[in-house]
Amino acid sequence: MKIVHLYTGDDGESHFEDLELDMPSDALGVMTSEMQSAKGAMFNTWPVGHDLDWHPAPRRQYVAILSGRVEFEIGDGTKRQFGPGDVLLADDTTGRGHQTRVIGDQPRNAFVVPVGE
Repeated sequence: MKIVHLYTGDDGESHFEDLELDMPSDALGVMTSEMQSAKGAMFNTWPVGHDLDWHPAPRRQYVAILSGRVEFEIGDGTKRQFGPGDVLLADDTTGRGHQTRVIGDQPRNAFVVPVGE
């Protein structure tokens, strides 16, 4: 399974990194990642046209897009779009952060799981 890691580099800017999760298969062929500590979970909805200016992630968290589309922009101008089924590990909790925009004609619904500590 692939996810995108959004993290703060040594330069204080946010960067994207594509990650392949290590998910070993059991005797039945079920693939499972390692368990991680979580601090809860929440759903959120951002309306069509929502545009959040530069900001770091509020905490280290997984964001799974359930419906709608969102675009993240980082300091070097790189933009990446995410839609239903995409998972992002937002880990750029320091520095300038990123911009986030809801794109298209549907609200963006997400399932958010803060992790770590």
